[in-house]
Amino acid sequence: MEKKKKVALTVAAAGAAAWAGSRMLSKPQGRDPLPALDYDRPIVLAHRGGAGLAPESTMTAFRHAAELGVHGFEIDIHLTKDEEIIVFHDDSLDRTTDLRGRPGDYTLAELKQADFAYHFSPGDGTFPYRGKSGGAVTLKELLEEFPHMLINIDMKDAPDTYEGGIIPSKLWRVIEEADAHNRVIVTSFFDSQIDRFNLYARNQVALGAGEQEVRRAYLAFASGFGHLYQPEADVFQIPVRSGVFPLDLAPFIRFLAKRNIPVHYWTINEREQMDRLLLAGAMGIISDHPDIALEAAALDAPGE
Repeated sequence: MEKKKKVALTVAAAGAAAWAGSRMLSKPQGRDPLPALDYDRPIVLAHRGGAGLAPESTMTAFRHAAELGVHGFEIDIHLTKDEEIIVFHDDSLDRTTDLRGRPGDYTLAELKQADFAYHFSPGDGTFPYRGKSGGAVTLKELLEEFPHMLINIDMKDAPDTYEGGIIPSKLWRVIEEADAHNRVIVTSFFDSQIDRFNLYARNQVALGAGEQEVRRAYLAFASGFGHLYQPEADVFQIPVRSGVFPLDLAPFIRFLAKRNIPVHYWTINEREQMDRLLLAGAMGIISDHPDIALEAAALDAPGE
């Protein structure tokens, strides 16, 4: 028993020495500030244009959210059959449109004729937007109509698909043509997609964190070796929990803030949760109900 105790103490001492040594040798570097993230108070991003208030990913939704006064939009993108980038979330068209199949099965012209409000119904059960959605919205159209909005762009096509293989370069071309480098954030659940995009962007565009980057940051934070963490993302847009890991802890938010990384949380629709996250230090609320989020963010603003 005494021998085991000595071994345990030796291992603990070695671990403490390694930790202390790593602290002395490491020089944590924060991310360089980028114009897209130049804000000093919490912002509100309308999730898919404000999916709780109007048909998601439609120009109707984006215009309504803009009238409310949101700071920007959180959107997803897919590639069409003729390789145009449209604003759309699901891998399947079934849930929100009158079509069946994948976005990549149709041309942009065909998706422009689709009813993107086909399944949308407000609380009273009516269908006021059916047949009036205007069809698919392209990323180019969104950037042109809202030149002063911050737009978070999530590449949804998986990297092992044809569409996923070429969408990073296509996306970079659209951003370049729109001169939108300073008003977009580009991200994906797939870290490899973000890396592919950055081969073209070369750190000229704010990058979100993929699933692996979030896991890497959290494990560094929770292990006590956070001083070794070197971020590869400019902003974290995350849920409040990932599996068993709580991502909404105030110390974790501060850990990232010290590295110039703001944290935005999705998809937050309850006022109580918004208030709690803002109090913890969140710098962005992504919501289906931006009207509620704007009230919460206004009360959290300095001097209010």
